[in-house]
Amino acid sequence: MSELALINRSNHQAPAYKERVLQFGEGNFLRAFVNWMIHKMNKEAQFDAGVVVVQPIDKGLINMLNDQDGLYTIYLNGIKNGEAVSENEVVDCIQRGIDPYVDFDAVKAVAASEDLRFVISNTTEAGISYHEGDKLSDAPPASFPAKMTALLHHRFEAFSGAADKGLIIIPCELIDRNGDNLRRIILQYAEEWGLSAEFKAWVEEHNIFCNTLVDRIVPGYPRDKAEQLTKELGYNDNLIVEGEQFHLWVIEGPASVKDEIPSEQCGLDVVFTDNMEPYRTRKVRILNGAHTTMVPVSYLYGIEYVRESVEDEVVGAYVKSAIFDEICPTLDLPDEELKRFANDVLDRFRNPYLKHALMSISLNSVSKFKTRVLPSVTEYIARKGALPQKLCYSLAALISFYKGEVNGKEIALNDDQAVLDFAKETWAAYDGSAESAKAVASKFLSNEEFWGQDLTAIDGMAELVGNNVAAILEKGIAATI
Repeated sequence: MSELALINRSNHQAPAYKERVLQFGEGNFLRAFVNWMIHKMNKEAQFDAGVVVVQPIDKGLINMLNDQDGLYTIYLNGIKNGEAVSENEVVDCIQRGIDPYVDFDAVKAVAASEDLRFVISNTTEAGISYHEGDKLSDAPPASFPAKMTALLHHRFEAFSGAADKGLIIIPCELIDRNGDNLRRIILQYAEEWGLSAEFKAWVEEHNIFCNTLVDRIVPGYPRDKAEQLTKELGYNDNLIVEGEQFHLWVIEGPASVKDEIPSEQCGLDVVFTDNMEPYRTRKVRILNGAHTTMVPVSYLYGIEYVRESVEDEVVGAYVKSAIFDEICPTLDLPDEELKRFANDVLDRFRNPYLKHALMSISLNSVSKFKTRVLPSVTEYIARKGALPQKLCYSLAALISFYKGEVNGKEIALNDDQAVLDFAKETWAAYDGSAESAKAVASKFLSNEEFWGQDLTAIDGMAELVGNNVAAILEKGIAATI
């Protein structure tokens, strides 16, 4: 690295905030997502929330974070108000980091602080899980829920079980009902460790466990251009993090949580709700569903990247129609909200700072189609009494994609071996005729292990998809899309 000084509070002016947030996880995502939001709320809404970061596993970035006094630079790159924008700033909400494997007592001291109000975590999907053998006397216990049980018990005892000393706990791990699962495992440890009924009641009644949905693409540390960015910034920063402009945080909990987090004052896209399921469904159907719908069509057309797909006159029009005409009408949120989210998704796909290969999204495409696209197909049929033409065309393209070659070039299919074996065996019977193509399509559609149902039982599905497969093979995507 260069001889420039390492950024810290001796050479970069940064305020001190009350240590109101205990955060498990110091990785790229939390720093580019939650900590950036806290930073904005501190600056623009006087949130006065300092973050104490706890390293969740025995190896991590805490020493590097402390060397920089919690400071780091974030670059946000993407489409903003219709323009491609790259902007950076120094985030200063992190006050210090603690390695619990070196000093668990320091974490317990924060847990017993009058100022503490929030706990935030991202300890990977495997982080919210039960670990047999963890004990209250461990310093620290191995699992994140066991650590939380120990810390909550310490706080309970420090404040004699005071009702107003409960915490707002907001996990960001990518599992369904993350807050509910965390509370369940904490209560399991409390039972196993023989902790008092009063403590268990305090956990349930006076601590708020939120379920969340988080959404922002975070490429992380920009290794390929770190030297160039260092010259531009004029200081060394080993924790530079890149993220896209788009962000969405859906927090499910009581209305009181919204009163304590001033995100609205800063224009942050944070949704407080008592039911996050419509937002989860919206993300899976529109964002993930559009990706899965696009991949086989665009790749067979001759495109390799997401951005080029939506910017192509033909494929782009197809993708937009699939989203706005066939996916959005199957969802129950207000039209305006759905259209705004869908347009944001298209802006994200157009992000010139991200190079997102279609083949990287194609992993396990069959199961992805089942969970991300098929619900839109069946709901469209239920609501409209007709087959969604674009989504069914994508299914035909998917079946054609699993032939494993296009224009004499092999496609590097990446799926479960059972799926690959089925595709190979089924396509081996294809003799080049339209009838044979339709037979292949019918065999795919009737595979209940793939779809959880026999899709040939849906009126008109076998004929529509079969005809599309035959046409794609004979004429190509460009002539049939």
